[in-house]
Formats: sequence, C-alpha cells, structure tokens
Amino acid sequence: MAVAETASRRLLRRSRPLGVVGVACSVVIVIAALAAVFGSVLAPHDPDVSQLSYAYGGPSGDHLLGWDGQGRDLFSRLLVGARTSMIGPLVVVMLSMGVGTLLAVATAWRGGWFDTAVSAVLDVLFAFPGILLAVLATATLGTGLTAAAIALALAYTPYIARVVRSSALRERGMPYVAALEVQGLPAATICLRHIVPNVFGLIVAQGTILFGYAMVDLAAISFLGLGVQAPQADWGVMVSTGKTGVLQGYPAESLSAGLCIVVVVVAFNLLGERLAGRNQGAHR
Repeated sequence: MAVAETASRRLLRRSRPLGVVGVACSVVIVIAALAAVFGSVLAPHDPDVSQLSYAYGGPSGDHLLGWDGQGRDLFSRLLVGARTSMIGPLVVVMLSMGVGTLLAVATAWRGGWFDTAVSAVLDVLFAFPGILLAVLATATLGTGLTAAAIALALAYTPYIARVVRSSALRERGMPYVAALEVQGLPAATICLRHIVPNVFGLIVAQGTILFGYAMVDLAAISFLGLGVQAPQADWGVMVSTGKTGVLQGYPAESLSAGLCIVVVVVAFNLLGERLAGRNQGAHR
C-alpha cells in the first residue's frame, strides 16, 4: 500500500503544470523552433539580396524592422538566421546528453576503478571553459559551426554526466534493480530499459538549461568570426555585423538579433529550472 501511494504521489508531481511562466517559455521556444524550420519559407524577402540605396532604412509596412547596413531586410534575416542559431545548440545538447548519459549510467553501474578514472577525466574537462575549447577547435580545424559544436559538446558533457550519475546511483541501489539482476537480466538491458527511463526527466531538464548556454557560446563564437561566417544569416553574425551601425546611430541589427538571443536563452533557462524542480519533487 505504501509503495502504491508513493508511486501515485510521484505521478501527480510529475504531471503538475509548469505554471504561467513555464507555458510562456514553451510558447517562446515553439515560436523559435518554427522560425528555425520554416524561416526561409516565412521570410517576406530574400535575406541575402542587398539594396545599398536602402542601407539603414527605417521600418515600413513592407519591412517591419527596416534594413541593415547592406540594404538587406532585417526581419527576413532574423527568421532565416534562427535556423543556425537553433540547430547549433541542439547538436551540442544532443551530443553532450548522449555521451554524458552513457558515462553516467556506466560509472554508476560499474563503480570501482572505472568510476574513479572517468570522474578524473571529467574533472579535467571541468577546468576548461567551453568557449575556450571551441575557440581552440575552430583555430585548429577551421572556422565553422561543426568544430565549435563538437568542442562545446565535449565541454558540456561533464555537466550532464555528474548530475545524471548521482540520480543513476540512487536508481542503482533501488530494490527493483536487485530483483532484475536476480532474474538474470543483462546489465545493458536493466540500464537502458529501467534506469535511463527513470532519470530521463532529469536529463531533459539539464539539456534544456544547457541549450541556452550553448546558444550564448555559439553566438559569441560567431561574433568573433570563428563560427558561422558572414554573409550567412545568423543571430550571432548579425550582432557582429551590426557593430558598425551601432557606432553610426543605427543599432537595429545588433539590438534585434541580441534581443532574440536573450529571449530564447531566458526561456530555455526558466523552463529547464522548472523541469528540474518538478523532477526533484517527483523523487522525494
């Protein structure tokens, strides 16, 4: 009876709504995701066509945000730029979640020298800021989004691994795991079918938070000229190319792209914190 009550209590906690802030953040994320997928279709103008006679032109009915310094429609470039601005962090999060979860569950299951060795390697990775690894990777392998995303995924892996490991250790000591071992189930089956699903909520919460950090880091790398390259539409590139306009009194390009980054990052961070809090409440 006590076990049933505990299970039902956990189910209720996990099914609690995210609240007004969580819903608002979800709406922002959905809008950004739609822009990333359908931006090139929804863009009212070609984001790469320049009309220098309209450089730094103000907003109008046909150009909602005006023109940039090259005479390109800002609104269209924001819509199209959402693709690389969202796909890059998604690649970082997916890679770090996959590798980090694998290491966390493996160390929680095996323990001993394997746990000690992997933890030592992760501690070394903690010593290097993610953006520094990304800069070194782009300087070595060449500019572009791929090298920066892989380097950031490597840097973010310890964050996922450490958090998930503690939860996986808790699951490893649960009675149902011992019962499955007695039944003769292989370790891989127990981990993949039972332990990972039970810590999946925590994995998603951490990945959601890291998405915002990855977006900021990749935008900073593009701002430095080491990530996505101009004239390709990207929010980080737009912040960089808009510097000239800021100095000349036309800050629309940098402000609009920077505002998009800030709004999406805040939405992911707030949503991730609520998911993490709900997941912790479900395990009490």
